[in-house]
Amino acid sequence: MTDRTIGAGDLCVVTGAGGFIGSAVTRALLERGARVRCLVEPGRASPNLTGLGVELVEADVRDLEAVTRGVDGARWCFHLAALFGFWPRDPALFYAINVEGSINTVRAAWEAGCERIVYTSTVATIGLERTRDGEAANEADVARVEHLHGSYKRTKYVAEHEVLRLGAQGAPVVLVQPSFPVGPGDERPTPTGKVVLDFLNAKMPGYVNTSFNVAHVDDLATGHLLALERGRQGTSYICGGENMTMDVLLGTLAEVSGLPFHDRRFPNALALGAGWVSEQVEGRLLGRQPHVPLEAAQMSATQMRFDDARARAELGYTSRPARQALYDAAAWFAQSGRVSAKRLQAMTLSP
Repeated sequence: MTDRTIGAGDLCVVTGAGGFIGSAVTRALLERGARVRCLVEPGRASPNLTGLGVELVEADVRDLEAVTRGVDGARWCFHLAALFGFWPRDPALFYAINVEGSINTVRAAWEAGCERIVYTSTVATIGLERTRDGEAANEADVARVEHLHGSYKRTKYVAEHEVLRLGAQGAPVVLVQPSFPVGPGDERPTPTGKVVLDFLNAKMPGYVNTSFNVAHVDDLATGHLLALERGRQGTSYICGGENMTMDVLLGTLAEVSGLPFHDRRFPNALALGAGWVSEQVEGRLLGRQPHVPLEAAQMSATQMRFDDARARAELGYTSRPARQALYDAAAWFAQSGRVSAKRLQAMTLSP
C-alpha cells in the first residue's frame, strides 16, 4: 500500500497560500515539518505568510509555464487558489482563474509526478433541496444548475467536474469541500467573517432566516491534510463544523464578545428586494460594486446546512465547537485593529 503520510522534509506546494484557508493549510504543513512552497498571486501582499519561513513563488494559475515551474520537485500539491466574489465586473476572469487555473494546476502537478493533489472545491456546488425541510446536504446531493447563482458558484461547479474528469484519466486527485470558515487570519474577510466583523462593529441592523455550517479554519486545514493522506482517489469530502441558524450564531457572538445582540429579524423578501435594487442601480447603472450584491442576498435567504459524515468516517476528521471558532475570530478582529475603538472598549471576550 502506498504511504501517503506527509513527512518531515516533504516538499508541498500550496496555491492560494496567502488566503484564509490556504494560509491555515500552510501552517498545518509546517507543523508536520514539511517544506512548503507557496504559489501566490503576482504583486499581491500575503500578510498571513509573514514570518512563516516558507518559499514564496509568484505564479498566476492562468500561466501554465509558471505553474509548471512552481510544482517542480513537489511530492504533494494543495490547490486552493480561486477567485471569489459576489459581483463580477468581468465574469470571464472567474472562468479563467477558477476553471482554467484548476486544470493547469492539476495537469502540471500530475505531470511533475506529485503523488497526491488535493483540490479545494466548496460546499456551494452541493444541492440544497433537502435543506428546505431542515435536513443537511451531503456530497451526494446534486445541485440544480439554475440554483448556482453567480460566477463564483458556476465556475467552481465546472472546475470541480473538470478536476474529476482528470481524476478519471488517472490524475491522483481528491477533493475537499470546506464549509464556512471562521477564525483568526480572515484578512478579506470571508462572508461569514464579515458577519462576525459587522456584528462586532454594530453594523448589523438585523438578520434574515438563514443558517450556516460554521467551521474553525484550522480544522478545515487539518481536513485537507487528512484528505491527502486517507482520502479515496477521485472522491469529494465535505469538511465542516456545526450547523447554526443566524440567530443562534449572533447570540453566540454576543456571549463570546460581551456585546449586545438585538434580535431583529427581517423577511427574506426584503433582503432579496434590496439585492435586486442594489444590483440594478449600483451594479448595472453606475458600474460599481453593489452594497448588497444580489448573489449575497440570495445566499442569505438559503438554508446552508451540511453533513460531513463521510469525512468523519473515512478520514477521521473532527471539528471543535463553533463557539470556539467564533471566539477566535472575534479576538483576532479585535487584536488586528478591525473593531472600532468604542466597540472595542465595550467588548469583554470570553471563550
